[in-house]
Amino acid sequence: MATDTFGRIVDYLRISITDRCNLRCVYCMPAEGVKWRDRSEILTFDEIERFVGLAAAEGIARIRLTGGEPLVRPGVADLVRRLRAVPGIKSVALTTNGALLPRLARDLAEAGLDGVNISLVSLDPEVYSRVTRGGRIADALAGIDAAFAAGIPTVKLNVVVVRSLAQDPLAFARMTIERRVHVRFIEYMPVGDGDDCAPGEVGGGWNRAEQVGSDETLARLNDGAIAAGIGPLVPLDGLAPVGRGPAEYHRFEGAKGTVGFISALSHPFCDTCNRLRLTADGKLRTCLFSDDELDVRTVLRYGTDSGVQSVIRAAVAAKPESHDMRVGTSRPMSQIGG
Repeated sequence: MATDTFGRIVDYLRISITDRCNLRCVYCMPAEGVKWRDRSEILTFDEIERFVGLAAAEGIARIRLTGGEPLVRPGVADLVRRLRAVPGIKSVALTTNGALLPRLARDLAEAGLDGVNISLVSLDPEVYSRVTRGGRIADALAGIDAAFAAGIPTVKLNVVVVRSLAQDPLAFARMTIERRVHVRFIEYMPVGDGDDCAPGEVGGGWNRAEQVGSDETLARLNDGAIAAGIGPLVPLDGLAPVGRGPAEYHRFEGAKGTVGFISALSHPFCDTCNRLRLTADGKLRTCLFSDDELDVRTVLRYGTDSGVQSVIRAAVAAKPESHDMRVGTSRPMSQIGG
């Protein structure tokens, strides 16, 4: 096991396999987009597989593939198959906007994908199109259906809560009643340009007034559920029903799925952080909010296995105790990996 200087076991690696995306979500990148990395700068699948093998030897057991949008990169199902076969890797999951899942979900399931997280900012077609700058809610919903039809074991929905979008949390939570889907409400995090822009304006940054704490979302959701005759959410104490992530889970009485809350700002979970992040251009990040990066790509291409493992150990040792409520990062979310 890899253990950092604060006694946390680090066994989870998020790998961005591309900085490209088929959407332009306002909280992920600026309206003009970002300059794509040259393909020579992006890790190859062979390099990713090699890195995962060496990381597994250091204690990494769970992998999540991200982007950009990971499904825009050709051959992603084959990568899932290859990583799932790496000794020591217990699960491989993927985060996506869902639009390409109708075409790829079955291949991903057959490759051994253990779970998929689908980002879904709104159920209102107009709001969804505005926030994604042209996306269609019908494509995302079709992606959810495709994930279930393909038999992917775990399906989660990620809802970033933003005040000005006037989202209806109960509309999302109702989806858990009849389907084994796990809806997670995520606090809008200060990644990108900092405290200077808001959704619907420039995008790619963060505005403190737009943040909605999880306690507020939960209270609003419960008020709506009680008024609708559904009854309040019941906290699920103990182990999370799916995975070992930072969400605090609840369930409606008799529901098939769950409702979770990821509260990185109002209730930080830094003391249990178990992850590292590998960017598409081969930089290893110790924290989402930190701009400190270790160069993996150069060592993969010109160094030795022991050199790569030394970088992994150095990253584990360098993990900060907390994100210290930092606002703004030098890279937008699309370049870090969602």
